Amino acid sequence: MKHQAATGNSNDGIEVAMNGNRISQVTDSLHEPHQMDKTSLELVSAERSEGRATDTSSKKKTSPTDSSHTSDTTSAKTEIRQDQRTVQTSGRVVSGETAGGKGEEQNAQVVPPDARVRQLKDQLIRGKVYLSLSATRNNPHFIRELRLRIKEVQRALGEASKDSELPRNAYEKLKAMEQTLAKGKQIQDDCATIVKKLRAMLHSAEEQLRVHKKQTLYLTHLTAKTLPKGLHCLPLRLSTEYFRLNSSQQRFPNQENLEDPKLYHYALFSDNILAAAVVINSTVSHAKDPSKHVFHIVTDRLNYAAMRMWFLANPPQHATVDVQNVEEFTWLNSSYSPVLKQLASQSMIDYYFRSRADSDPNVKFRNPKYLSIMNHLRFYLPEIFPKLDKVLFLDDDIVVQKDLSGLWSLDLKGKVIGVVETCGESFHRFDRYLNFSNPLISKHFDPRACGWAFGMNIFDLNEWRRQNITEVYHSWQNLNHDRQLWKLGTLPPGLITFWKRTYTLDRSWHVLGLGYNPNVSQKDIQRAAVIHYNGNLKPWLEISIPKFRDYWSKFVDYDQVFLRECNINKLAGT
Repeated sequence: MKHQAATGNSNDGIEVAMNGNRISQVTDSLHEPHQMDKTSLELVSAERSEGRATDTSSKKKTSPTDSSHTSDTTSAKTEIRQDQRTVQTSGRVVSGETAGGKGEEQNAQVVPPDARVRQLKDQLIRGKVYLSLSATRNNPHFIRELRLRIKEVQRALGEASKDSELPRNAYEKLKAMEQTLAKGKQIQDDCATIVKKLRAMLHSAEEQLRVHKKQTLYLTHLTAKTLPKGLHCLPLRLSTEYFRLNSSQQRFPNQENLEDPKLYHYALFSDNILAAAVVINSTVSHAKDPSKHVFHIVTDRLNYAAMRMWFLANPPQHATVDVQNVEEFTWLNSSYSPVLKQLASQSMIDYYFRSRADSDPNVKFRNPKYLSIMNHLRFYLPEIFPKLDKVLFLDDDIVVQKDLSGLWSLDLKGKVIGVVETCGESFHRFDRYLNFSNPLISKHFDPRACGWAFGMNIFDLNEWRRQNITEVYHSWQNLNHDRQLWKLGTLPPGLITFWKRTYTLDRSWHVLGLGYNPNVSQKDIQRAAVIHYNGNLKPWLEISIPKFRDYWSKFVDYDQVFLRECNINKLAGT
């Protein structure tokens, strides 16, 4: 709040225009300190005279005998009118109450809905300035009155963000505060002192904002890594039920479909049961022919029984499901996979658990999910599915909104992977993910090349095998044993492994950002085949973005017995 007020957001009428101008001069002076000249001092000192002049301007013309007063305030009027014209141009003029005659009143635009809120906030800033100045501190009667007025304005303001939310007496509190501030101006009218104090307050607010942003980022990452109680209960409850079944009851139907290359095969690698259920439910509900869709889920040993039990109890309509345990992939070991060897290395363990003070301070790269082989299975699709031609890889934090069968009929023109590019004018390009100060990177790749998204990717496994992509991945992982080419994760090695082997899909296939960006376009969401909650604000967490929760939660049956027993309820705001 302080920062906003101090940068001159208030522009309600002449009083606020002058205060906003004074504050904007302070912030401008941070960039050009030598320009805090006589004009700015004259503007503030002329404030009271200008107020009296505007009160009488509509009743009578200025008398010739008032020429001395007029000359004192001419520069201030000029500044005010220039400020008003500037504000009008940007669409932020507040009302026809501003001085300057009928012409300016006609040009004034509609009062913004938060004009009075901003004026009250501006008063609080000015009040805090007077509280801290030595001249006003020596006047105990004024200080008592000012503190009382500040409390009244704070109570009136509350959590209001627009004028309609203010109490009826807000205008009375505003007028009373303005009278008290006028007394403070009479006691301390040294503009240079006020400017110095405002500048100090601005620096303090910016520093507090920086600290709070850092704390928020850390706590958000911490929350995102914390498993909610209900999602911890669910696999325990499901596992108990699974082991009560006999062997015949533990089998899935339609297992003959698992290796049929004519069907639509999905790869989903997840240890989150509820998330996997949403992916499959949303896909099947939009499929034109669900019986042709086959879902291959790979999970870890801890969640294997629970994942199987969930889909045995809640089979997707007509579709085929299979659940595998990653630890049963005997071919996937440290002698074959460089990343497995690295994940088990002492240096990697130290990076996460011992040397935190000396290692990378970026908490984004300290997420233990990077230690899981589950995160790297996408680089072993031909080994996992040796008899399939094409596979659609899906992350577990996506929701499908349209039929995806058209992806299997796409001609990838000899490319290995179909992707949606994510770069804009200056972001999400290769130099964001790779270390171009290393000659191995700078020699082989373009720093301005466009990045793309993992999360919804169609793979041509025949081309993968023909081009020996797994070996390409292994060679780069070996070169990055000391994490000098990229930090951690799967996207950087993906950009490298599939360099010049990507087929660009239309953006409507895959819309990202619902896990961190509240400004994702509603239009883009509605036309998207897949929406992706990439980021920390996952839809099953309370920190998720409320307006995006329903896209995910509508595919969860909260009346399901296991969810009720674990008290997993629909989050508020959906």
